[in-house]
Amino acid sequence: MSLHAFLYGARVSSTLDSPPVPTVDASARTAPRRRTRFLALPEARWALLATAAFLLALPLHFADAPGWTYGPLYAIAYLAGGWEPALEGLRALRGKTLDVDLLMIVAALGAAAIGQVLDGALLIVIFATSGALEALATARTADSVRGLLDLAPATATRVTADGEESVPVSRLFVGDELLIRPGERIGADGRVLDGTSEADQATITGEPLPVLKTPGDEVFAGTLNGTGALRVRVERDPADSVIARIVTLVEEASRTKAPTQLFIEKIEQRYAVGVVAATLTVFTVPLAFGADLTGALLRAMTFMVVASPCAVVLATMPPLLSAIATAGRHGVLVKSALAMERLGEIDTAALDKTGTLTEGAPEVTAVRPATGSGLDEDALLALAAAAEHPSEHPLARAIVAAARACDLRLAPARDFAAKPGHGVTATVDGRFVTVGRPDSGLDTDTGTGTDMDTDGEGGTVVRVERDGALVGTLVLADRPRADAAETAAGLTALTGTSPVLLTGDNPRAAARVATATGITDVRASLLPEDKVTAVRELQRAGRKVLFVGDGVNDAPALAAAHAGVAMGRAGSDLALETADAVVVRDELAAIPAVVRLSRAARRLVVQNLLVAGTFITVLVLWDLLGHLPLPLGVAGHEGSTVLVGLNGLRLLRESAWRRPDGGRPRAL
Repeated sequence: MSLHAFLYGARVSSTLDSPPVPTVDASARTAPRRRTRFLALPEARWALLATAAFLLALPLHFADAPGWTYGPLYAIAYLAGGWEPALEGLRALRGKTLDVDLLMIVAALGAAAIGQVLDGALLIVIFATSGALEALATARTADSVRGLLDLAPATATRVTADGEESVPVSRLFVGDELLIRPGERIGADGRVLDGTSEADQATITGEPLPVLKTPGDEVFAGTLNGTGALRVRVERDPADSVIARIVTLVEEASRTKAPTQLFIEKIEQRYAVGVVAATLTVFTVPLAFGADLTGALLRAMTFMVVASPCAVVLATMPPLLSAIATAGRHGVLVKSALAMERLGEIDTAALDKTGTLTEGAPEVTAVRPATGSGLDEDALLALAAAAEHPSEHPLARAIVAAARACDLRLAPARDFAAKPGHGVTATVDGRFVTVGRPDSGLDTDTGTGTDMDTDGEGGTVVRVERDGALVGTLVLADRPRADAAETAAGLTALTGTSPVLLTGDNPRAAARVATATGITDVRASLLPEDKVTAVRELQRAGRKVLFVGDGVNDAPALAAAHAGVAMGRAGSDLALETADAVVVRDELAAIPAVVRLSRAARRLVVQNLLVAGTFITVLVLWDLLGHLPLPLGVAGHEGSTVLVGLNGLRLLRESAWRRPDGGRPRAL
């Protein structure tokens, strides 16, 4: 294994152990943040010690310093990086299993035994670093799942015959009655018995706006109550709540990837057994026919070096790591080489709506003055914004933002009052103004009765009245991202099928976004488990699914899919940790680009495997059938490693990144 290839691999790998995933503000919509520090892991500390000792020994070795100056440093690298895999390998041997880690330790010791101390140290450091990164990924995923559980409150207020009592959520039972005060998190899945409020349930359904809750409506554990008080009857045991099932689904979906890992382990087992058996044969057979011990040992060690899978490993890693580095420069953080490879295998895309195809926040899309109101669009918007200005409701903030964007003057509001689930009232310029959801009032143009709170395109309608008379309506909607249609078209071109839209939002809102983006397969009103079911149905039909999402509710589908991509700017911790890749700048068009890059990397992997396999086959046959000098064997082994490494580096070029439209996003 060459020094150049190792240093390149280490440099790129170091960017993966702590990816610069954008920090998400702690809010009602995301799980509390838990993150294991890299150096808190013993695997990381041992890998760091091994790497430091190796890097200190390297210049002394190349400067032809006395052996006693760098020999102890190499010994430290061997011990620090090799003791744990050696111990695990010995434990596996006790269970009659031979794994490739132990084989690499033996290869490293064998290389040292014939004077190739540097090659052996390189192998040790690589395996120590790889183990540390794997331990970090496991710990970070566990952190995010534990953080999700923190969404549910520890206690709840239970209503009893004698009054109220605060009890642990774990002691709630089906049929219990809870009091949910304004601003509290709901302690269990249940149904509203009394009261009116709004619940922010983006963590469960992905809906961008708080949802009106009245008697008879369902509520979910971990969601945030608004400004009204609710009485809720518990309908599910806390262990069976939707939020608890999300955790279970993530864990189960992660385990569904185990068969691939088992297959790899079987290949490693066979390879390890074969190389060890062959090395012993190369050593013992010549001895049986009278060869001298030194010559037989030298031939066996030469065989061990040339049969080492280093070139095969580098045949795979440089293209994938180069692709990871290139994607990272353009705002897509791919978490591992396996994740990069999986992205190129997908043949179907499934997309979340809110926060993924759309911006995730409401915007005013239409201002409709009522006939005879005497107001134009600007005057109506200014009137509504003035009344809504003191409110903290998301719709109110959107209305005020729209007025400010138009540079409209907002008159001061007096006697402001908010009624949960209905709207606000205020006195503006001496007139009594009401802004809120439509009741059984008059339509803006026809004077006919209406009881709708969404327009024909799925937007939310807000009714504006002045002194009791309707003066107009505003339509607010979660707008599709500017590159949503381009992304859908790019994924269609790559996979040959139109993406599937999977959303927890209502069918009208989903249909509006689907029309704007050219998506024809739309599935709305889905809970997290429904999204997982949809993904698994596609996979049972033989499809390899890419799922793109951003919320806690998307995490199970991200884990269940063949490959998952999370939107990073506003994505939840669990989505960011569960996904295989994160789009840092929320540039949707980068998703088809990274799929194309992954496919290019996979083509280079195939090329490199052919080259590496050819070199190993020729060198092994030369050693077995003829006399391969050790220096020439090492040169051939290192030469093949350098060749496949340089071929993989081709993906570092700027031209390797291509968007569906042929353009290139700006670099980080």
